[in-house]
Amino acid sequence: MNLDHDLQAVAKQEHTLVFPRFDAARAWQLGTFLRELAVARGHAVAIDVRTFGLQLFFSALDGTAPDNSAWVRRKSGVVAHFRRSSYAVGLRLQQSGSTLVDKYGLPPADYAAAGGSFPITLAGLGVIGSVTVSGLTQRADHELVVEALCAELDHDFADLALDKV
Repeated sequence: MNLDHDLQAVAKQEHTLVFPRFDAARAWQLGTFLRELAVARGHAVAIDVRTFGLQLFFSALDGTAPDNSAWVRRKSGVVAHFRRSSYAVGLRLQQSGSTLVDKYGLPPADYAAAGGSFPITLAGLGVIGSVTVSGLTQRADHELVVEALCAELDHDFADLALDKV
């Protein structure tokens, strides 16, 4: 995996995957689609869709553990703080050889710079929430979210997917 390439690809994803409108019904639709995708692939994941301060969808599939719910909360905390995907924040920290604690003083009990949480961006407003998956590798968590967002927003996932490793 090339850090620079993934960072450029994630920046393109974040710029492209913007909602014209977002409400509780849309959150439920996105969460349900993600759940169906995960079930069809046999993934044991937890899925969360939220605006900041309000959880709108949550599902923990068979095979998940309480840790997955904690990872969801910590990854979505990174999106809330930085208004970037947790994967992008983690890659930047990896590039600089730093951590959330060292660079920003953010406690690991509340924040995780691991892939799987992606900003929900509303056109004309900015980042209003996050969609998060936990249970796969961080890169696979990130890609599952991006794939679902592409389907929801009618973008070709092949154009936005990270390179295969």
